[in-house]
Amino acid sequence: MSTLVLLSHPHLDRSKTQVRLFDAVRGLPGVEARHLESLYPDGRIDVASEQAAAERAARIVFQFPFFWYSTPPMLKAWQDEVLAFGWAYGPGGTHLHGKTLQVVLSTGGPQATYQPDGYNRFEVSELLRPLEAMAALTGMKFAEPMVLWGVANIPDFAVSGDKALAIDEFAAAYRALLAS
Repeated sequence: MSTLVLLSHPHLDRSKTQVRLFDAVRGLPGVEARHLESLYPDGRIDVASEQAAAERAARIVFQFPFFWYSTPPMLKAWQDEVLAFGWAYGPGGTHLHGKTLQVVLSTGGPQATYQPDGYNRFEVSELLRPLEAMAALTGMKFAEPMVLWGVANIPDFAVSGDKALAIDEFAAAYRALLAS
């Protein structure tokens, strides 16, 4: 299956997880991997290029760290600009119909904090409802999200051995998913 991976992270050079995940899938046959902030450091998205990339793919992956219960700003801008009326939805907006949207995200807090009685008060599935709604509006299937829990991206905070192993195992599962 042809796959477009859209990684969004404004500070990828400081990421403890996203680089490792991106490296795990970049270069796989049939995978086009794009880091949006590197492609568009000035914030000006090449809409035609992004639409062409999305059209080539059967599966579109949004890979990102959870930012304030949402996507990073550049991925939100990608949605706002690329998913245009008449192209992604509305009359004539059928270019994404039948494709799969796969969300791959990391959180700073453990899974227990994303519960009604937890620190964040909501489950990740609830917080991802806007992406699920976007997929429905554009005719895409919303795949079960892959979530890497509890990897804080705090400067000078080392990733422990257990967490490093969890990142590697998650990266392997992510790679296997995209290789299938």
